[in-house]
Amino acid sequence: MSQVPRSPDTEGGPKPEGPRAFLVSSAPHLREPATTRRIMFDVVLAMAPLLIAATIFFRERALLLAAVTVAACLITEAIANRMRGRDQSSLTDGSAVVTGLILAFSLPPSLDLYQAALGGFVAIALAKAIFGGLGQNLFNPAMVGRAFLMICFPAALGVWTEPVTLNRVGDPSIEGVTMATPLGASSALQKGQPGDLPKTADLFTGRVSGSLGETSALAALIGGLYLLVRRTADWRPVVGMLGTAVVFAAIAHWASPARFQAPLFHLNSGALMFGAFFIATDYVGSPITPAGRWIFGIGAGALVMLIRLFGAYPEGVMFAILIMNAFTPLIERWTVPQPFGGHVPA
Repeated sequence: MSQVPRSPDTEGGPKPEGPRAFLVSSAPHLREPATTRRIMFDVVLAMAPLLIAATIFFRERALLLAAVTVAACLITEAIANRMRGRDQSSLTDGSAVVTGLILAFSLPPSLDLYQAALGGFVAIALAKAIFGGLGQNLFNPAMVGRAFLMICFPAALGVWTEPVTLNRVGDPSIEGVTMATPLGASSALQKGQPGDLPKTADLFTGRVSGSLGETSALAALIGGLYLLVRRTADWRPVVGMLGTAVVFAAIAHWASPARFQAPLFHLNSGALMFGAFFIATDYVGSPITPAGRWIFGIGAGALVMLIRLFGAYPEGVMFAILIMNAFTPLIERWTVPQPFGGHVPA
Protein backbone atom coordinates (compact mmCIF):
# COMPACT_ATOMS: atom_id res chain seq x y z
CA MET A 1 0.00 0.00 0.00
CA SER A 2 1.38 3.39 -0.94
CA GLN A 3 0.17 6.98 -0.81
CA VAL A 4 0.14 8.45 -4.29
CA PRO A 5 -1.56 11.36 -6.10
CA ARG A 6 -4.81 10.55 -7.82
CA SER A 7 -6.15 12.40 -10.84
CA PRO A 8 -9.79 13.58 -10.93
CA ASP A 9 -10.60 11.37 -13.91
CA THR A 10 -9.53 8.13 -12.20
CA GLU A 11 -11.94 5.37 -13.12
CA GLY A 12 -13.99 3.54 -10.52
CA GLY A 13 -14.92 4.38 -6.94
CA PRO A 14 -15.70 7.69 -5.28
CA LYS A 15 -13.44 10.66 -5.80
CA PRO A 16 -11.04 11.33 -2.88
CA GLU A 17 -11.81 14.30 -0.66
CA GLY A 18 -8.19 15.38 -0.31
CA PRO A 19 -5.36 15.77 -2.82
CA ARG A 20 -3.94 12.33 -1.93
CA ALA A 21 -5.51 8.94 -1.32
CA PHE A 22 -4.42 5.42 -0.50
CA LEU A 23 -4.04 3.19 -3.52
CA VAL A 24 -4.25 -0.56 -2.93
CA SER A 25 -2.26 -2.66 -5.40
CA SER A 26 -1.27 -6.30 -5.69
CA ALA A 27 1.88 -7.74 -4.12
CA PRO A 28 4.78 -7.23 -3.91
CA HIS A 29 4.41 -4.06 -1.82
CA LEU A 30 7.83 -2.44 -1.88
CA ARG A 31 9.06 0.99 -0.90
CA GLU A 32 11.52 3.09 -2.84
CA PRO A 33 14.25 2.63 -3.88
CA ALA A 34 13.39 -1.08 -3.92
CA THR A 35 11.59 -0.88 -7.25
CA THR A 36 10.68 -3.97 -9.22
CA ARG A 37 13.32 -3.13 -11.79
CA ARG A 38 16.07 -2.79 -9.19
CA ILE A 39 15.10 -6.04 -7.49
CA MET A 40 15.00 -7.97 -10.75
CA PHE A 41 18.33 -6.50 -11.79
CA ASP A 42 19.80 -7.74 -8.50
CA VAL A 43 18.44 -11.22 -9.14
CA VAL A 44 19.82 -11.28 -12.69
CA LEU A 45 23.20 -10.12 -11.41
CA ALA A 46 23.12 -12.76 -8.67
CA MET A 47 22.54 -15.46 -11.30
CA ALA A 48 25.62 -14.40 -13.27
CA PRO A 49 27.87 -16.88 -11.36
CA LEU A 50 25.45 -19.66 -12.26
CA LEU A 51 25.54 -18.73 -15.93
CA ILE A 52 29.33 -18.54 -15.89
CA ALA A 53 29.61 -21.96 -14.22
CA ALA A 54 27.07 -23.48 -16.62
CA THR A 55 28.99 -22.08 -19.58
CA ILE A 56 32.25 -23.55 -18.27
CA PHE A 57 30.75 -26.99 -17.79
CA PHE A 58 28.31 -27.17 -20.73
CA ARG A 59 29.73 -24.62 -23.17
CA GLU A 60 27.41 -22.97 -25.70
CA ARG A 61 24.40 -25.10 -24.73
CA ALA A 62 24.04 -23.10 -21.51
CA LEU A 63 24.01 -19.80 -23.37
CA LEU A 64 21.60 -21.08 -26.01
CA LEU A 65 19.10 -22.42 -23.50
CA ALA A 66 19.21 -19.23 -21.46
CA ALA A 67 18.78 -17.07 -24.55
CA VAL A 68 15.85 -19.14 -25.84
CA THR A 69 13.93 -19.24 -22.55
CA VAL A 70 14.42 -15.52 -21.90
CA ALA A 71 13.36 -14.66 -25.45
CA ALA A 72 10.30 -16.91 -25.20
CA CYS A 73 9.27 -15.29 -21.92
CA LEU A 74 9.68 -11.77 -23.30
CA ILE A 75 7.75 -12.54 -26.49
CA THR A 76 4.93 -14.18 -24.55
CA GLU A 77 4.82 -11.24 -22.14
CA ALA A 78 4.54 -8.82 -25.07
CA ILE A 79 1.73 -10.85 -26.65
CA ALA A 80 -0.14 -11.05 -23.34
CA ASN A 81 0.16 -7.29 -22.84
CA ARG A 82 -1.15 -6.67 -26.35
CA MET A 83 -4.10 -9.01 -25.85
CA ARG A 84 -5.05 -7.31 -22.57
CA GLY A 85 -4.65 -3.82 -23.98
CA ARG A 86 -1.74 -2.93 -21.70
CA ASP A 87 1.45 -1.07 -22.46
CA GLN A 88 4.74 -2.92 -22.77
CA SER A 89 6.38 -1.48 -19.64
CA SER A 90 6.51 -4.94 -18.03
CA LEU A 91 9.07 -5.97 -20.64
CA THR A 92 11.61 -3.66 -19.04
CA ASP A 93 10.97 -4.41 -15.36
CA GLY A 94 13.09 -7.58 -15.57
CA SER A 95 10.48 -10.02 -14.25
CA ALA A 96 10.19 -11.96 -17.52
CA VAL A 97 13.98 -12.12 -17.81
CA VAL A 98 14.25 -13.57 -14.30
CA THR A 99 11.56 -16.15 -15.09
CA GLY A 100 13.39 -17.18 -18.25
CA LEU A 101 16.73 -17.52 -16.48
CA ILE A 102 15.33 -19.55 -13.58
CA LEU A 103 13.58 -21.82 -16.07
CA ALA A 104 16.79 -22.27 -18.06
CA PHE A 105 18.78 -23.11 -14.93
CA SER A 106 16.24 -25.82 -14.06
CA LEU A 107 16.61 -27.59 -17.42
CA PRO A 108 19.14 -30.18 -18.59
CA PRO A 109 21.66 -28.84 -21.13
CA SER A 110 20.67 -31.46 -23.72
CA LEU A 111 17.05 -30.27 -23.96
CA ASP A 112 15.90 -29.30 -27.45
CA LEU A 113 15.58 -25.56 -27.94
CA TYR A 114 11.95 -25.71 -29.09
CA GLN A 115 11.07 -27.52 -25.87
CA ALA A 116 12.80 -24.82 -23.83
CA ALA A 117 10.88 -22.15 -25.75
CA LEU A 118 7.61 -23.97 -25.06
CA GLY A 119 8.46 -24.00 -21.37
CA GLY A 120 9.01 -20.24 -21.43
CA PHE A 121 5.66 -19.71 -23.16
CA VAL A 122 3.81 -21.79 -20.56
CA ALA A 123 5.64 -20.09 -17.68
CA ILE A 124 4.41 -16.63 -18.71
CA ALA A 125 1.07 -17.42 -20.37
CA LEU A 126 -0.37 -20.02 -17.99
CA ALA A 127 1.36 -19.17 -14.72
CA LYS A 128 1.56 -15.37 -14.85
CA ALA A 129 -0.46 -13.56 -17.52
CA ILE A 130 -3.61 -15.62 -16.99
CA PHE A 131 -3.69 -14.49 -13.34
CA GLY A 132 -3.34 -10.82 -14.25
CA GLY A 133 0.39 -10.28 -14.46
CA LEU A 134 3.23 -9.65 -12.05
CA GLY A 135 2.29 -9.94 -8.39
CA GLN A 136 -0.99 -11.77 -8.95
CA ASN A 137 0.19 -15.28 -9.83
CA LEU A 138 -0.15 -18.03 -7.26
CA PHE A 139 2.58 -20.40 -8.47
CA ASN A 140 6.16 -19.72 -9.42
CA PRO A 141 6.04 -19.29 -13.23
CA ALA A 142 9.41 -20.94 -13.94
CA MET A 143 8.48 -24.01 -11.91
CA VAL A 144 5.14 -24.26 -13.71
CA GLY A 145 7.00 -24.15 -17.03
CA ARG A 146 9.35 -26.90 -15.92
CA ALA A 147 6.49 -29.03 -14.57
CA PHE A 148 4.75 -28.71 -17.95
CA LEU A 149 7.89 -29.85 -19.75
CA MET A 150 8.32 -32.77 -17.35
CA ILE A 151 4.79 -33.93 -18.12
CA CYS A 152 5.09 -33.49 -21.90
CA PHE A 153 8.72 -34.55 -22.41
CA PRO A 154 9.69 -36.82 -19.49
CA ALA A 155 12.38 -38.64 -21.45
CA ALA A 156 14.07 -35.43 -22.60
CA LEU A 157 14.15 -34.06 -19.05
CA GLY A 158 15.82 -37.25 -17.85
CA VAL A 159 18.89 -37.04 -20.09
CA TRP A 160 21.87 -35.51 -18.30
CA THR A 161 25.04 -34.42 -20.03
CA GLU A 162 28.45 -34.97 -18.52
CA PRO A 163 30.37 -31.69 -18.01
CA VAL A 164 33.06 -31.09 -20.58
CA THR A 165 35.63 -30.85 -17.77
CA LEU A 166 34.96 -34.54 -17.07
CA ASN A 167 34.63 -35.65 -20.67
CA ARG A 168 36.54 -38.91 -20.84
CA VAL A 169 35.70 -39.63 -24.49
CA GLY A 170 38.73 -39.58 -26.77
CA ASP A 171 36.81 -39.57 -30.05
CA PRO A 172 36.57 -35.94 -31.23
CA SER A 173 33.43 -36.74 -33.22
CA ILE A 174 31.55 -37.36 -29.97
CA GLU A 175 30.46 -34.08 -28.41
CA GLY A 176 29.71 -35.52 -24.98
CA VAL A 177 28.35 -38.39 -22.97
CA THR A 178 25.49 -38.79 -20.56
CA MET A 179 25.80 -39.78 -16.94
CA ALA A 180 23.59 -40.10 -13.90
CA THR A 181 23.09 -37.09 -11.67
CA PRO A 182 24.39 -37.34 -8.08
CA LEU A 183 20.83 -37.67 -6.80
CA GLY A 184 20.11 -40.30 -9.43
CA ALA A 185 23.10 -42.32 -8.28
CA SER A 186 22.04 -41.87 -4.67
CA SER A 187 18.51 -43.03 -5.49
CA ALA A 188 19.93 -46.15 -7.16
CA LEU A 189 22.01 -46.93 -4.07
CA GLN A 190 18.93 -46.55 -1.86
CA LYS A 191 17.21 -49.21 -3.97
CA GLY A 192 20.19 -51.56 -3.74
CA GLN A 193 21.35 -50.90 -7.29
CA PRO A 194 24.97 -50.13 -8.22
CA GLY A 195 26.00 -46.50 -8.42
CA ASP A 196 29.00 -44.25 -7.93
CA LEU A 197 28.73 -41.02 -5.98
CA PRO A 198 30.89 -38.04 -6.94
CA LYS A 199 33.36 -36.43 -4.60
CA THR A 200 32.18 -33.63 -2.34
CA ALA A 201 34.55 -31.19 -4.04
CA ASP A 202 33.02 -31.98 -7.44
CA LEU A 203 29.54 -31.50 -6.02
CA PHE A 204 30.47 -28.13 -4.57
CA THR A 205 32.18 -26.77 -7.66
CA GLY A 206 29.82 -28.30 -10.23
CA ARG A 207 31.85 -30.99 -11.98
CA VAL A 208 28.79 -33.24 -12.09
CA SER A 209 25.83 -33.71 -14.40
CA GLY A 210 22.51 -32.04 -13.80
CA SER A 211 20.45 -29.02 -14.74
CA LEU A 212 22.30 -25.84 -15.69
CA GLY A 213 21.80 -24.15 -12.34
CA GLU A 214 21.93 -27.09 -9.96
CA THR A 215 25.39 -28.52 -10.60
CA SER A 216 27.49 -25.85 -8.88
CA ALA A 217 26.52 -25.26 -5.26
CA LEU A 218 29.36 -22.74 -5.07
CA ALA A 219 27.87 -20.55 -7.81
CA ALA A 220 24.42 -20.67 -6.20
CA LEU A 221 25.93 -19.80 -2.82
CA ILE A 222 27.82 -16.80 -4.22
CA GLY A 223 24.73 -15.44 -5.95
CA GLY A 224 22.48 -16.19 -3.00
CA LEU A 225 24.74 -14.44 -0.50
CA TYR A 226 24.76 -11.40 -2.77
CA LEU A 227 20.95 -11.30 -2.59
CA LEU A 228 21.02 -11.56 1.19
CA VAL A 229 23.66 -8.86 1.56
CA ARG A 230 21.66 -6.58 -0.72
CA ARG A 231 18.54 -7.49 1.28
CA THR A 232 16.84 -8.32 -1.99
CA ALA A 233 16.04 -11.79 -0.63
CA ASP A 234 14.83 -12.59 2.87
CA TRP A 235 17.02 -14.93 4.89
CA ARG A 236 14.16 -16.72 6.66
CA PRO A 237 12.98 -19.05 3.86
CA VAL A 238 16.61 -19.75 2.94
CA VAL A 239 17.61 -20.78 6.46
CA GLY A 240 14.33 -22.62 6.99
CA MET A 241 14.63 -24.64 3.79
CA LEU A 242 18.33 -25.49 4.03
CA GLY A 243 18.23 -26.09 7.80
CA THR A 244 15.25 -28.42 7.58
CA ALA A 245 16.85 -30.37 4.74
CA VAL A 246 20.04 -30.79 6.77
CA VAL A 247 18.12 -32.01 9.83
CA PHE A 248 16.11 -34.52 7.77
CA ALA A 249 19.22 -35.78 6.00
CA ALA A 250 21.11 -36.10 9.29
CA ILE A 251 18.34 -38.14 10.89
CA ALA A 252 18.02 -40.42 7.85
CA HIS A 253 21.79 -40.89 7.60
CA TRP A 254 22.02 -41.67 11.32
CA ALA A 255 19.22 -44.25 11.02
CA SER A 256 20.70 -45.96 7.95
CA PRO A 257 24.17 -44.76 6.86
CA ALA A 258 24.44 -47.38 4.13
CA ARG A 259 21.18 -46.34 2.50
CA PHE A 260 20.93 -42.57 2.97
CA GLN A 261 23.63 -40.02 2.24
CA ALA A 262 25.06 -37.50 4.69
CA PRO A 263 23.63 -33.96 4.97
CA LEU A 264 26.59 -32.43 3.12
CA PHE A 265 25.79 -34.54 0.07
CA HIS A 266 22.18 -33.37 -0.08
CA LEU A 267 23.14 -29.76 0.60
CA ASN A 268 25.52 -29.66 -2.38
CA SER A 269 23.59 -31.83 -4.82
CA GLY A 270 20.56 -31.14 -6.93
CA ALA A 271 18.69 -27.84 -6.94
CA LEU A 272 18.45 -27.45 -3.18
CA MET A 273 20.87 -24.54 -2.91
CA PHE A 274 19.54 -22.88 -6.06
CA GLY A 275 15.93 -23.34 -5.00
CA ALA A 276 16.48 -21.99 -1.50
CA PHE A 277 18.14 -18.75 -2.65
CA PHE A 278 16.38 -18.00 -5.92
CA ILE A 279 12.94 -19.66 -5.82
CA ALA A 280 11.83 -19.94 -2.19
CA THR A 281 12.57 -16.21 -1.76
CA ASP A 282 10.17 -15.20 -4.55
CA TYR A 283 8.18 -12.15 -3.42
CA VAL A 284 4.94 -13.31 -4.98
CA GLY A 285 4.88 -17.05 -4.36
CA SER A 286 6.07 -16.95 -0.74
CA PRO A 287 4.28 -15.42 2.27
CA ILE A 288 4.83 -11.79 3.19
CA THR A 289 4.75 -12.30 6.96
CA PRO A 290 7.99 -13.15 8.82
CA ALA A 291 6.47 -16.20 10.51
CA GLY A 292 4.95 -17.28 7.22
CA ARG A 293 8.32 -17.21 5.51
CA TRP A 294 9.71 -19.50 8.20
CA ILE A 295 6.82 -21.91 7.64
CA PHE A 296 7.29 -21.75 3.87
CA GLY A 297 11.01 -22.51 4.08
CA ILE A 298 10.61 -25.30 6.62
CA GLY A 299 7.78 -26.88 4.65
CA ALA A 300 9.73 -26.71 1.39
CA GLY A 301 12.84 -28.25 2.96
CA ALA A 302 10.82 -31.07 4.51
CA LEU A 303 9.04 -31.84 1.24
CA VAL A 304 12.30 -31.85 -0.70
CA MET A 305 13.82 -34.44 1.61
CA LEU A 306 10.68 -36.58 1.78
CA ILE A 307 10.62 -36.76 -2.01
CA ARG A 308 14.37 -37.41 -2.25
CA LEU A 309 14.39 -40.13 0.38
CA PHE A 310 11.07 -41.87 -0.19
CA GLY A 311 9.56 -40.57 -3.44
CA ALA A 312 9.71 -41.84 -7.00
CA TYR A 313 11.79 -38.86 -8.18
CA PRO A 314 15.38 -38.33 -7.03
CA GLU A 315 14.85 -34.54 -6.87
CA GLY A 316 11.97 -32.71 -5.21
CA VAL A 317 12.65 -28.97 -5.25
CA MET A 318 10.16 -28.18 -8.04
CA PHE A 319 7.35 -30.15 -6.42
CA ALA A 320 8.11 -28.74 -2.97
CA ILE A 321 8.00 -25.13 -4.20
CA LEU A 322 4.74 -25.60 -6.11
CA ILE A 323 3.06 -27.33 -3.16
CA MET A 324 4.13 -24.59 -0.77
CA ASN A 325 2.98 -21.95 -3.28
CA ALA A 326 -0.50 -23.44 -3.01
CA PHE A 327 -0.39 -23.09 0.78
CA THR A 328 0.89 -19.50 0.75
CA PRO A 329 -2.54 -17.79 1.03
CA LEU A 330 -3.45 -19.95 4.01
CA ILE A 331 -0.05 -19.44 5.64
CA GLU A 332 -0.44 -15.68 5.32
CA ARG A 333 -3.89 -15.86 6.89
CA TRP A 334 -2.61 -17.96 9.79
CA THR A 335 0.39 -15.74 10.49
CA VAL A 336 -1.12 -12.24 10.31
CA PRO A 337 0.69 -10.28 13.05
CA GLN A 338 -1.38 -8.62 15.74
CA PRO A 339 -1.76 -4.90 15.05
CA PHE A 340 -0.64 -2.32 17.56
CA GLY A 341 -3.36 -1.98 20.18
CA GLY A 342 -4.91 -5.36 19.38
CA HIS A 343 -7.59 -6.45 16.94
CA VAL A 344 -10.70 -4.35 16.58
CA PRO A 345 -13.81 -6.30 17.78
CA ALA A 346 -16.17 -7.30 15.00
